[in-house]
Amino acid sequence: MTHAAWAVAAAVVLAASPAAAAPVRDARVAAMAARLFPTLHGRGLAGPARVQRIAACAQAAACIAEAAILRDDEREALVQAAGARAADVRREVDGLNEVLRVYGVGKLPRYPLIDGSDDAFGSDGFAAKVADAVMLATAQRDDPAIGGDASLSLALALLDVNDKDAAVAFEPLDARYNAAAVARARRLDWTRFRYTAILALGVGPDDLATPLSPRGKVNVRRAAELYAQGLAPFIIVSGSAVHPRDTPHVEAIEMRRALIERFAVPAEAIVVEPYARHTTTNLRNATRRLIALGAPLERDMLVVSNPGHIDAVASAAFVQRNARELGYQPATVGTRVAPTAIAARPSRDSLRIDPADPLDP
Repeated sequence: MTHAAWAVAAAVVLAASPAAAAPVRDARVAAMAARLFPTLHGRGLAGPARVQRIAACAQAAACIAEAAILRDDEREALVQAAGARAADVRREVDGLNEVLRVYGVGKLPRYPLIDGSDDAFGSDGFAAKVADAVMLATAQRDDPAIGGDASLSLALALLDVNDKDAAVAFEPLDARYNAAAVARARRLDWTRFRYTAILALGVGPDDLATPLSPRGKVNVRRAAELYAQGLAPFIIVSGSAVHPRDTPHVEAIEMRRALIERFAVPAEAIVVEPYARHTTTNLRNATRRLIALGAPLERDMLVVSNPGHIDAVASAAFVQRNARELGYQPATVGTRVAPTAIAARPSRDSLRIDPADPLDP
């Protein structure tokens, strides 16, 4: 082979080598980072003290999970540098730490019956998943969505190895599930309707085999009746795969199916909200979908469920729960128009992301 031929061959090999290629991008990691940590994931968290803590663990997985947690002074340094985004940074660092503590260290999650690792803390399974997450976090550190940060990479890896990617399971939500409703909303005269939407709350069944519980069926029927009366242009069906734990059935998807197949409600009148795992986030996430539709937030939506559930929504305890768990009121609850229905005025505060609840942020 001539010198020129060797030069050409060497150039081809170098061009094809991994070292010369751009970092590999994992679309799911990118989606999770953007969904849970929209302020942090492009900001860069690296701090020498944390890097040294992690390095001192000498690859011991449990030690790394603990060392990756940002200390208060490290969090406050990031907050001080964030300017107008200070509150977002503080909330996201706290959420990042919560993921590390729950899935890496063994802290009980906010909702232990439906969230957290499927392996008990102290078990071989829990330790194995932490070790796997450390391995995965190391491998994905150069992913553009991570920005080289060990704590962010480990938090996302812990969720990944536990298959807790519910936060992005239906994305892009409006393009995949709500495109017809979004198109209709663009040409809609909202003033023709008393309410912007009828929000049908999901009610989970008691077993893994039942797709839609009897109470869920009642909520669907009631929502269909109110829609037929012309009270609102849309029915928002809200509820994730929540009860019982590890159910394969998503409440919102099953309610949508029932509305179409059993009551002939047109698909363009149904908005799917398949993320909410709690009544607090039923209202919050419904508000997010209304904002996506361009609905006027100075108008009420109508919340529909069984009388006991509406009792809870109307109670002072629900206001306190919103303040405690969300830090704000996702909607102002108003007039109860029936035992099974109550008006609620949405709040734009509902756009705030809460990664401390990583399955429903």
